[in-house]
Amino acid sequence: GQMTRLQIEIGRLKKMILALGAVAEDAMKKSVLALETRDAGLAREIIEDDFKIDKMEVDLEEEGLKILALHQPVAIDLRFIVAVLRINSDLERIGDLAVNLAERALFLSSREPLEVPLNLAGMAQKAQEMLEKSLDALVNMDAHMAREVLKMDDEVDEMNSEMFTIIYERIMKNPQRAEDLIHHLSATRHLERVADHATNIAEDVIYMVEGEIVRHQAEDFT
Repeated sequence: GQMTRLQIEIGRLKKMILALGAVAEDAMKKSVLALETRDAGLAREIIEDDFKIDKMEVDLEEEGLKILALHQPVAIDLRFIVAVLRINSDLERIGDLAVNLAERALFLSSREPLEVPLNLAGMAQKAQEMLEKSLDALVNMDAHMAREVLKMDDEVDEMNSEMFTIIYERIMKNPQRAEDLIHHLSATRHLERVADHATNIAEDVIYMVEGEIVRHQAEDFT
């Protein structure tokens, strides 16, 4: 049988969202690397490349809305397109957060390194893993993998709280380094937001596959 026009369009939309996912993931990896290696050049590159993510997001949204209008899809196809549009905006936000991280990296690259026992790398690792897993779940339409992402979010929240406590105590003891410490605090907050967006993506994959809306449910049910 011939693929319907709608299936062809949906296939194209899927390619677009996966391409955007790959670009957002790459920006994220680079920004974390820039933070860890104090690489100002790499940080600038991420900031300058952000327009690419924005353009992909706009194109994808137009494409998705066009399909909704022209084909009036139902059931699984409708859920797929709606979920892709939501994931699209989560990925664009992740791109913005990568830029924010790059800006912190740029600032911190010019300062004396701080001897703070911050596990930024560990937190970044977790957030990246969540993003990667949520995108894999999307590619494979795998609700089980998506649920694993939801479980990981608690760990990131916990790390975020620990970091806050450490930085807060440091600022009290070491006020002359307050500015640098606050930039570290912002970085942890950005990483936590990335984890939140990865969680959103995972929830949308579950909705796509099972037709069940997980967002805003009581925690016990997820």
